[in-house]
Amino acid sequence: MVLGRVSAPHGIKGWVKVQPFTQEIEGLLDYPTWWLGGNGTWQPLTVAEAAVHGATVVARLEGCADREAAAGLKGREVAIPRSQLPAPGEGEFYWSDLIGAAVVNRQGEPLGQVVQLLDTGANSVMVVEGDRERLVPFIAGVILEVDIAARRVTVDWERDY
Repeated sequence: MVLGRVSAPHGIKGWVKVQPFTQEIEGLLDYPTWWLGGNGTWQPLTVAEAAVHGATVVARLEGCADREAAAGLKGREVAIPRSQLPAPGEGEFYWSDLIGAAVVNRQGEPLGQVVQLLDTGANSVMVVEGDRERLVPFIAGVILEVDIAARRVTVDWERDY
């Protein structure tokens, strides 16, 4: 399961900056091996060191010794085999399961796709990209239904919001 994406090198000693897709930023720190890749090609890399750095995670991965090697990882997805993750409870799901899901309002009008979820402190927010970017609060009353199987989120949100 994709839990983040390498966004940039961090410093000159091979560290990378990772944008996590987890509800809790530090969630990635629980896993000693990350699978990096995309497009069907994945490579396991051991996490030598990692820490929360603001809204991101910075990590030094074994075999990544300098800034050039770290820059080569930019854009790669960070994944953990789903079998290593705890099963979500009833009515729960992983944020990463929402990335790419279609978002429609109660009238069935398409608003776009979920590209990111943010935790603002007060509540979580879905970043929806469509004809324009929308920031939709992920709260009861706005989120009407999450259908993971259909990859669709139904919201009480008008097109002109």
